[in-house]
Amino acid sequence: VKPDLVHAHSPLLTAFPSLHAAGRLGLPVVYEMRATWEDAAVDHGTTRSGSARYRLSKFLETIALKKVTHVTTICDGLRKEIISRGIPDEKVTVIPNAVDIDRFTYHSGSDVEAKRRLGMTSESTIGFVGSFYGYEGLDLLIDAVAKLKERNADIEVVLVGGGPEDSSLRDQVNRLGLQDIVQFTGRVSHDEVQSYYRAIDLLVYPRKRTRLTDLVTPLKPLEAMAQGIIVAASDVGGHRELIRDGETGFLFPADNADELAAAIDRTLASRQRWQGMREEGRKFVSAERNWGRSVSGYRKAYRLALERSGGKTEKVVGDAG
Repeated sequence: VKPDLVHAHSPLLTAFPSLHAAGRLGLPVVYEMRATWEDAAVDHGTTRSGSARYRLSKFLETIALKKVTHVTTICDGLRKEIISRGIPDEKVTVIPNAVDIDRFTYHSGSDVEAKRRLGMTSESTIGFVGSFYGYEGLDLLIDAVAKLKERNADIEVVLVGGGPEDSSLRDQVNRLGLQDIVQFTGRVSHDEVQSYYRAIDLLVYPRKRTRLTDLVTPLKPLEAMAQGIIVAASDVGGHRELIRDGETGFLFPADNADELAAAIDRTLASRQRWQGMREEGRKFVSAERNWGRSVSGYRKAYRLALERSGGKTEKVVGDAG
C-alpha cells in the first residue's frame, strides 16, 4: 500500500502498535483521541477514579499523545484536556462530531401517522434514543416523569435502545407505576429508529455531570437537530458545545430531577418557539457539523504531520477534498 502516514484512533491500545509499525517505516502518526479512556471506564463501572488502573491508563495515554506526530480530537473540551497534559496547542486539531446531513430528513413537526403506527396517543411524546449507560441520567428522566404525572401532565415517554441500565430502569418504572406512559422499545434497526424519531416531539438527554460528559460531545443531539426535533439536554460541557440555550435547543441544570421536570414543562409550554428552533438547529448542523466540513479538517492535520516529519504533502492535500 505504501502509505504516507498512519492514522490511528483511540484508545491507546491502538496508538502504541501504530507508533511501533510507523516507526519502523519512518512514517508520521496522526492519533485521533475521541474520549479519555480512563474516565469512560469509571462511568462504565469497570474502575474508579484515581485507582491504579485509572492512573496507569492516563499515564500511558499521555505518553502516546506526546510521541505521535499530530493529534486530532472531537471537541474543545478534549482539546483543553490534551493541552493540559503538556501537548503543544499547535499539535492538536479539532475535528468535531458531525452527521451525514443527507441521511436525515428535516421535519417541521412530529409525524401523526408515525405516532399512530407506533401506538402513541399523546400530543407530547418525550423520547430518548441511545445507549442505557448510568451517566446518561435516564433514572433522573423517569423520576421527572413521575413528578409530571402527579401534576396530571398529558405525556408519554419512549426509550429507544438498550444497555447495562435496562433492567434497573424497567424496575424503576414498575416501582413508580409508570408502565402506562413509559415504553421501552429495546434495540431497534436503523429504519425503525427513523420511525421513532419522526414520532417524538421532544428528545431529552439528561446526562449526569462527570469528567467524561463534561469533556466529550455526544452525537445523538446532532442527529435530532438535523431532523428538526426539539432537544432538551442537561448543561454538561459536552452539551454546551452543541446547543445554544433557547436558540437551537434547551439546556437545564444537570443531576436534578426537579429541574428536569420543570424544564420539560417549560419546553412543552413554549411550542410557539419550536419552529424557529427547528430551523436554527438544522441550520447549525448543516453549516457546522456536517461530514463534509469535518472531513476537510483532516487536510490541515495531515499536512502538519507530513511537514513535521519531512514527508511530501502534495498527494494528501490534493486528495483531501
